Amino acid sequence: MRKLLLQLDSSRLPSVFDQVVAYDAGADQVMSYGGVTETDVRDLILGCLFTRGPKDLHNTAVWIGGSNMAAGEQLLAIVLDSMFSPFNVSVMLDSNGSNTTAVAAVVKIEQAVADVKGKKVVVLGGTGPVGQRAAGLLAKAGARVTITSRKPEQGEKSCQFVNARFGVQVESATLADAAQLPRVLDGVNIFLNAGAAGVQMVSKAGWTAVKTLKIAVDLNAVPPLGIEGIEVNDAGIVKEGVTVFGAFGIGNFKTKLHKACIARLFERNDLVLDAETIADVARELMAPKS
Repeated sequence: MRKLLLQLDSSRLPSVFDQVVAYDAGADQVMSYGGVTETDVRDLILGCLFTRGPKDLHNTAVWIGGSNMAAGEQLLAIVLDSMFSPFNVSVMLDSNGSNTTAVAAVVKIEQAVADVKGKKVVVLGGTGPVGQRAAGLLAKAGARVTITSRKPEQGEKSCQFVNARFGVQVESATLADAAQLPRVLDGVNIFLNAGAAGVQMVSKAGWTAVKTLKIAVDLNAVPPLGIEGIEVNDAGIVKEGVTVFGAFGIGNFKTKLHKACIARLFERNDLVLDAETIADVARELMAPKS
């Protein structure tokens, strides 16, 4: 029986990247819908559920994407509400790659530092979906997390979302200009840049001056890079006594994780892959082989 993936994309044009990865991960057919709104979801899901018997529904799965994570979260909620036992299919949320990117960064950090519990972490540009998910996952693992924002009200709003979504307590700090950076990074052990592409957030002098720093991650692949001195292909190498990762150093594992998650969707008909469950898959992939 053919493996069918229903792609629900909140953007007008369904992501070609997500389609290609889905085929590479083993989907036989990707049924793509763009511009999907909340009112569209129920009928599309019911079309998946009633065309195959319960014992065959693991061959059908749902992928939720698009450029807007908030819209994706709403679509996921309606997908889950539209299903009922035994008529379920597995579903994954990864709007704009936010879940898999954040998870890949977090799991690489965990591997490099062994245990993030009690570590002071700063997520630069942490108000976007990648930063929010990375902050939530790190805090859930026991780290003391601060997210930065140029605007205090935006930082507070993001903190409220992360704390409610992940059941944690993260804090926010205003970072409106470079002069505030030493205060924000004081005593930090780990920092991750999830800020806007093409914006340098930290100079080399800025991070090499932090004597407590052990791990630095830059998710920006567009010049100028977000953290000066970290290259896109850096993947766990040590510079100035700090283990560093660039965008491709994280991105290569993100793509591997993306494929592995899609493959998992077709193993059962009741899997829901969001940030925490995607992190479980990532940790399995990173675990030493017996």
